[in-house]
Amino acid sequence: MSANNKTSHGRMGVGNLELDGRKLKILKAIIRNYLETGEPVGSRTLSKYTDLNLSSATIRNEMADLEELGYILQPHTSAGRIPSDKGYRLYVDDMMREKEQEVSGKEKEVENMKEFLIERVDKVELLLQQLAKLLAENTNYATMVTAPKYSTNKVKFIQLSRVEPGKLLVVVVIDGNIVRNTILDVEEELSDETLLHLNMMCNTSLNGLSINEINLGVIAKLKEQAGIHRAIVGSVLDAVAEAITVDNDLEIYTSGATNIFRYPELSDQEKARNLIGAFEHKELLTNLVQESLESEGNQGIQVYIGSETPVQTMKDCSVVTATYELEEGVKGTIGIIGPKRMDYERVVNILKTLTTQLDNIYKKT
Repeated sequence: MSANNKTSHGRMGVGNLELDGRKLKILKAIIRNYLETGEPVGSRTLSKYTDLNLSSATIRNEMADLEELGYILQPHTSAGRIPSDKGYRLYVDDMMREKEQEVSGKEKEVENMKEFLIERVDKVELLLQQLAKLLAENTNYATMVTAPKYSTNKVKFIQLSRVEPGKLLVVVVIDGNIVRNTILDVEEELSDETLLHLNMMCNTSLNGLSINEINLGVIAKLKEQAGIHRAIVGSVLDAVAEAITVDNDLEIYTSGATNIFRYPELSDQEKARNLIGAFEHKELLTNLVQESLESEGNQGIQVYIGSETPVQTMKDCSVVTATYELEEGVKGTIGIIGPKRMDYERVVNILKTLTTQLDNIYKKT
C-alpha cells in the first residue's frame, strides 16, 4: 500500500526550496523536541540538544527567519517557539518520502494487533469495533474505523423457494457474501418444476450484474421469458434491486475520545467539548471519511494537519487515515486523531501494517 500525503492538494506551500540545510535542521530539531515535550522550544535548549554546534545567538537568528517564513510560531512573548501547520506539513512530507524508500514497515509496533487480526471474529463489524478500541489503547489517541463500503454491489446468487402457501422467499446473495431476504405474496401456487425454471432463469440473466447493468433491456427480456409468471419475476426484480442498491449510511466505530484530555493543548474545556461532540455525532466524521476514500485513488496514508481536515472542530488536531480493502470495491477507513504533535512516524507505521494485514487476511478467505 503506497504512502501518499496531502501535497497533491497544494497544502505544503513552497516546501524545502526556501530553507537551507541549517534552517531545515533547526526546524526539525524544534519539531522533534516539541513532539516529545509539548513545551515551546528556545534557542538555549536547541544549543544543548542538537548537533549543530551553533551559538544561542545564531540559532535565535535562524529561528527568527523560520518564524518570518511561517514555519514556527511564538505562542507567548519571551517564550520559545512551536511548529506551525506549515512546519508540521514540511516535517510530515519529508518523513513520508523517506518511508516510501523503506523496504518494509516496523511490524513489531503492532505485534499484538497482528495476533488479534489472525484470530479474527466471524463478524467483520465486531472485529472493526474491537480494532478501534485496541488502536486507542496502543496509541493513546482517539480512533475511528468505518465499516466497509460496497461501491458496486453485484448479484452472486438468487434462490426462490416456498415458505408456506401464498408466500415466496427470495434470497439474494451479493458481493461480500451478504445475504438479503424478502418474502413475496403470490396468488398462485408454483410447482417445483416452475420454481426450478424461475431460479435458473433469474440466475442466468442476473448473476454478476450491478444495479446499473440491470437495464430496461435485461428486465424486458426476463419478463418475456417468464411468460405468465411475469408479475412474480417483476417482484423478484424489485427485491434484487433493493438488495444491491448501495447503502449510503456509513457505520463509524470510534474509541478513545477521552484520550484527548492527555494533551494540554486539547484539554481546554471548549476544545474538548467540540472534539467529544464530533465523536458522539458521527455524521460530522462522514466528510473526513469520504475525502479519505476519494483521495489519491483510494489508496495510501492521508495526513491532515490542523485546518486541512474537513471537520471544523478538529482544526487543532492532526488526523492520519488509511484505506483498507477487504476485496475489490469493498473499502473502509481507519483514522487516528490526536494533537498536532502526535508521533507521526509511529502512527504511520501502525496504519501501514494494519491495512496490509487486513488486506492479506481477507483476500485469502
